[in-house]
This record gives sequence, C-alpha cells and structure tokens, in this order.
Amino acid sequence: MAPARHLSLVPETEAERIEWPVPFADGLDMLVDLRGRRVAVLASGDPFWFGAGSTIARRLDSGEWRALPGVSCFALAVSKLGWSLEHVSCVALHASPLTRLRPFLAPGARIVTTLRDGDAVLALGRYLIDTGFGASAVTVFEALGGPRARQSTWTAETLEGFFSRPVCAAIDVTGGGAVLGHATGRADSFFESDGVITKRPVRALTLSALAPGRGELLWDIGGGSGTIAIEWLLSHPSTAAISVERRADRARMIRRNAEELGVDRLRLVEDAAPDCLADLPVPDAVFVGGGLSEALLSVLHAMLPSGTRLVANAVTIETQSLLSDWHGRIGGSLLRMDLAEAKALGQGRAWQASYPLMQWSVTL
Repeated sequence: MAPARHLSLVPETEAERIEWPVPFADGLDMLVDLRGRRVAVLASGDPFWFGAGSTIARRLDSGEWRALPGVSCFALAVSKLGWSLEHVSCVALHASPLTRLRPFLAPGARIVTTLRDGDAVLALGRYLIDTGFGASAVTVFEALGGPRARQSTWTAETLEGFFSRPVCAAIDVTGGGAVLGHATGRADSFFESDGVITKRPVRALTLSALAPGRGELLWDIGGGSGTIAIEWLLSHPSTAAISVERRADRARMIRRNAEELGVDRLRLVEDAAPDCLADLPVPDAVFVGGGLSEALLSVLHAMLPSGTRLVANAVTIETQSLLSDWHGRIGGSLLRMDLAEAKALGQGRAWQASYPLMQWSVTL
C-alpha cells in the first residue's frame, strides 16, 4: 500500500497493490480495514522524520506494526554537502506554505526543506528574494537517493528551469533581509497594524509574564494585530494559540501577520468574549488585551482551572481601577509601566511619554 509513485518503483510480484488515496486520511481507514492481513506500507526515507509514521502508528495497536526506516532526505542532503545535521534547521514544506521559513532566515543559517514539487522550487527562489535573501545558495536535490537523483546549485536569484519531484532544497542563507530574531519584543515593523498594537517594550514584558512553555496553549483575548499570540507561537514550534477578535477587519489582519511570520498554525476565533470561550480547549495561559471588563474577568476566574496564568494590560483609568481591585481580591503581581521615547524637538530632542500602562499577572 503506497502512493502511485512508490508503487511504480516496486518490481512485479503476486502481492496486491493498493494505491494510497488523496486526502491522506482516507488511506488510514483503508489500512485499518486490512486488519488480519500482512500489509506493507511504503514511505520515503525515515517515516518518523516529518513523515507518515507517527500518524499511522496512532491508528494501530502497538503489536500490530513495525517500522523499517531508511535514511531521511535531510540526512542524505547534508551528507552530500558536508554539513552537520545538528546545526541545520530541517523544515517540511511539502504540504505547508513557504512562509514557515521566515523564523529561520538569517545570514549564516543553513536549512534543508522538503518541497511540494518542481514549481515550489521556483517559488522558493522568489520568496527568498522577496525577504531580502536572494543571494542565498540553494542546492536542489531531485529524487534524492534514487536512480533518477540529480543535484544542482544556484542562487535564489538565478533559479530557473524544470525540477522533478520528489524534491528538497538545502539553503545556505546569505543576504541583508530583516532577521526575525529569537527574543520576545520583535520590532513593530514586522507587524501590520491599524494603530492598535501592543508595542515592542510592552510586548516583551507581557510575554515574560505569560511565560510560554513547551506545548502550552494561549488564549489571546482581543487580538488586535495578533502580536502577543504570534510571539507566543514563535517562542517554540510546539506551542499553540487561539486569538479571539470580534472585528472582522482585525481578524483578517491577524491572519495575514501570522502567515507572513511563519505561524499560520494560529487559530482565529471571530467572536466576542466571554460568550465564545466555553467551547475552546482549556488554556495554560490567558492574555486580555482588549475588551477588559468585570464580566470578562469574572467568567475567566470562574471557568479557568487552578494553575492557569492570567495577564491583563490596561491603559484607561477605569480598567486600571478594575485590575487594581482584582489584584486586591486574589493577589498576583501589579506592574505600572511608564515609557518615554526620544523624539525631535526643534534643534534638539525631548522625551515623548506614552500613556502609563498597568499590567496585572496572576496564577489562578
């Protein structure tokens, strides 16, 4: 049982050949229906390295299967180039958008990525050019490890021609494009905004209070530009986030920001809190950036389990008074931020103050 491409490589035998269908999930049901028969499922390389292995294993009992992995395309690619695999970012883009590369793009970085097909190779070149890394060396591997294997090296700016699948690419990143960085509080310029945005210094302090951990889920209530949820997701690939935003125009903006910065896994709920919260999976942390009210905090306090981290920011006197009241009731940490930025004033400079902001953080 395998995709048509794999079946075409198998010599003629008396075994029944079953083509794995599209969508992939339909094949899992077909496989389960074959219980009681001896079945071989064919996959490329190591099926547990960005492959189908774990998905299939979850549908079967532990004694029903065994794996005979081959060498992954990532290992084959670096062995051709002399790169150390532990220092290479391995990214699977055969079923994902190219924008997922964005967090990895920095001069000196090395990336190996799977790609959907030959057209995706040319799209990769255009994407690297658009992000300011057009000078990057791109080595294209076609049918790597097989009898049709072919290897060619280009710069992103010179990529052209026809490439046959299966295909992967190794990128030696060079160029002057903007680097997204790994610390919280990325530059505001990375985000599209209508003016409603948690600014960089406040965002850094907010993410510090939220303290994203491996595999944790965030509710971002009143998403605005989506900056808090996006930076939460950038903290680790295992994290998850749900952004709740009632305005359709801002929801579209959040989606664009998430896609551009490589975290299209952000889930968006276009609704008003707290009405929509009961149907969401239980979070590890909650940030309230918009729609702060007594009713919302009361619902959150009642529904969230012990141990949930809650962070809320307030600018107006009324919402700051609300946070002060809740701090007095259940404790936590109350922080006031007074920020000022140097701006031109005549022939000199002067401090231009932002509105004072209050932040309440508490572990329920």
